[in-house]
Amino acid sequence: MPDNDVIIYQPIFILFVAFSLVLTWGYFRGKRQNKELSASAFEDLVRVFKPDDQQFTNIGGAIGYHANLLIKSKKARLSRVDATITMLPRHSLLYLPISKLIRKYDRLFVELYLKKRPGEEAHLLEKEYARFSGTKITNKHKLSVESVEWEGMDFDLFFESEQMRQKLMDFITHNPHPRGIRHLALVPEQNKCFVFLIPKKGEVGKTLSPVYARLASLV
Repeated sequence: MPDNDVIIYQPIFILFVAFSLVLTWGYFRGKRQNKELSASAFEDLVRVFKPDDQQFTNIGGAIGYHANLLIKSKKARLSRVDATITMLPRHSLLYLPISKLIRKYDRLFVELYLKKRPGEEAHLLEKEYARFSGTKITNKHKLSVESVEWEGMDFDLFFESEQMRQKLMDFITHNPHPRGIRHLALVPEQNKCFVFLIPKKGEVGKTLSPVYARLASLV
């Protein structure tokens, strides 16, 4: 039987212990970072939309949460907001590099339930995100498309009428900083506005506030 005192001084054993300590440190650090990001995002959602009731659900351990915000005010433009955040597995140092290649970034999907039905379908879709995610627009064949630069990023505008095209251009003019927005969609069939964005800690409110403020001008 090998002498235990000899084994613990072997380089391979020391490396194994050091590696385990790094993984353990990474687990708690990454878990804390994801928790802080999701908490920041949901606090911003509540601050922007001011719901009367809210529910938050964990849907994926350290990497996913879902929020339901109910808005009862008769004056509000929305009746409900649903949001799902999925994050990189920062708690797994071994899988994180692979996930960054596959998923690339954290994601926040926001569904805005509109009280007023949009007049027509429209999209603001960032080209690089569309290529990476393979985003498909169901009614693309019915829509006109035009390229536009939005703070250094290339977006496609999808619209049915010149009036909606102008509304989208005005939206960009009055909101010159898209921040994390990669796709904004108005879908009359579902009476919803969808927003996909890359969430940053402390940035979600700054991103969504202008969208909410200008929403009435789009529908």
